[in-house]
Amino acid sequence: MMIPALDGISAIGAAGAVTPTGYVRPGEGTAPTSDVSGAFGSILSGAVDNLDGLQRTSNELAVRAVTGDLDDVHDYTIASSQAKATLELTAAVRNKAVDAFTEIMRMQA
Repeated sequence: MMIPALDGISAIGAAGAVTPTGYVRPGEGTAPTSDVSGAFGSILSGAVDNLDGLQRTSNELAVRAVTGDLDDVHDYTIASSQAKATLELTAAVRNKAVDAFTEIMRMQA
């Protein structure tokens, strides 16, 4: 099962630069730094947009469940679980980025 927030990463893997696990294959993906940072930024932006969409869907289904308009409560449960897992993944990536930035700043001092 693919986590929706990582769809952008697997799409890059299909292009041959990065495998679905996120590792660069030897000899491939040797793009200039500006292209890599742009790709990384677009992946992060896409992941945050995807998270926003999952949370909106979860909230809409929650309202429909409470008002009785939702036929199958499992749809809400699945949407809520996807949104929660994606949020936890996004928070973990953010925390690692902050840790890396802090470590780089500590090394420069």
